[in-house]
Amino acid sequence: MNEDVLQGKWKQVKGDLKSFWGKLTDDDVMRLDGSSEKLAGVLQERYGYTKQEAQEEIARFLSKVDERIR
Repeated sequence: MNEDVLQGKWKQVKGDLKSFWGKLTDDDVMRLDGSSEKLAGVLQERYGYTKQEAQEEIARFLSKVDERIR
């Protein structure tokens, strides 16, 4: 699933974000607006990930969500 699909399925997956990353707040999720770049930044803040780690975690999340949505 790429970012275009993330944005297109945003309403379906935004609830999954908080389940996957418990430190995300409702405000965090609302600010993201389907952007994986914004998500990477928030994950760096909340979890102390490097940019690379955040991108890897996002890819893992998207893979799991993609399987569920299909």
